Amino acid sequence: MGPVFFILIKYSNIDILSDSALNVVSLASWMLIWWITEAVSISVTALLPLLIFPLFNVMPMNDVGANYGSSIVFLFFGGFVIALSMEKVNLHKRISLSIINKIGSTPKRIILGFMISTAFLSMWISNTASTVVMLPIALSVIDLLIKKEKYNNQEYNFSLCIMLGIAFSANAGGIATIIGTPPNIVLIGLLENEYNIKISFLNWMVIGLPFSIVLIGIIYLVLTKLIFPINNLSFKASNDLIYKQLKALGRISNKEKLVLIIFTTTVFLWIFRGLINSLFPDLLISDTSISIAAAILLFTIPYDLKKFKFILKWNDTKNLSWGILLLFGGGLALAKGMSQTGIILIITNLITETYLSTFLIVSLLIALMLFMTELMSNVALVAVIAPVVAGMAIGLNIPLLHLLIPITIASSCAFMLPMATPPNAIVFASGYVRVFEMARVGIILNVISIIMLVIVYKYFIPLVF
Repeated sequence: MGPVFFILIKYSNIDILSDSALNVVSLASWMLIWWITEAVSISVTALLPLLIFPLFNVMPMNDVGANYGSSIVFLFFGGFVIALSMEKVNLHKRISLSIINKIGSTPKRIILGFMISTAFLSMWISNTASTVVMLPIALSVIDLLIKKEKYNNQEYNFSLCIMLGIAFSANAGGIATIIGTPPNIVLIGLLENEYNIKISFLNWMVIGLPFSIVLIGIIYLVLTKLIFPINNLSFKASNDLIYKQLKALGRISNKEKLVLIIFTTTVFLWIFRGLINSLFPDLLISDTSISIAAAILLFTIPYDLKKFKFILKWNDTKNLSWGILLLFGGGLALAKGMSQTGIILIITNLITETYLSTFLIVSLLIALMLFMTELMSNVALVAVIAPVVAGMAIGLNIPLLHLLIPITIASSCAFMLPMATPPNAIVFASGYVRVFEMARVGIILNVISIIMLVIVYKYFIPLVF
């Protein structure tokens, strides 16, 4: 279907598009079909601009290739390396168990502990990795606290709340930071490359972190109070169980300490980069340079000087999500093609002629984005839709950030279907959750997310940007 649609659109007569613009639209349709159906890997699909754009004279190869080496790609690469080091030394597991242990031992607190731990991890490592870490811990807690052959309704609700809480808070937690989820990086790259607009790590957190916290609170209330109530449930052994798992990790090792120091220093520099640059104007540090410095340190500082042992070896990077980095590059290349061939300008002109109110258009766009992300990769979706939405924002005379930020956040609010995000799929594969149970909660959370994003668009983003 992808190549067929490419040919059909390329050789159609669309008067308002130039030949180059028609080539870009044709390629966008091909990529969209492959991204939605996942007929081939979404990362392989992201390589198509490298083939098609030079072949049909849209852009020279060097110009297309530059998008795959954007500074934003390397920002996320550094983030991936930090996440890899945390996973290798088991620091992420220690952090999550410590949070659960501190929060408490009642059923509701256990659920809240799992959700907060998962969300915190998802701010710094991929939501897939954070879910994979938390799932075995959750399964062991459920198995030890509940006898499967004697499940009552409250106990069944408890297991559902933990499973869905982990999946949904993994999605919501990534919203809080620039590196928390790939769609955020795609947006940052688009804004820097095409519009010379830079969003700092701190500026994003001012919007993303409160939204994430409120959303996780709502998810917790909807799960435990509204859909799967657990008001009359209690466990005796739960606190001991978490404590024993934490104790089994032993004392914090030198390599964990080193990773923790590098991680916390990196986060500190990301947050206070603007202040540091103002105090030391000759430095001009960027989020990407901080990220790369952290990655290099993890390969070069030994945690055991006598035996000359390092946290990471290059061989460890075989577990890195290289495909996602290619996906960023493909999205940026497609956006560049849309911009250079005048497609964004055409969309801008069409939108300026519309008779719908701006508020209604923005609300519909947020709702469309949120429900579309249930059916396809949110990274791929943002890569295709964000440049178009940028043109619409210009046409509606809305500041780009006011529209693009809620649209991007919407792509991470996928709560209805197992195939919507990897965390949903992982939790569904555990066997504890059925599709209708996920959809039942998900539809409510989707509607609430749309309302929250419209409020953010209207009242909060103008205060920050």
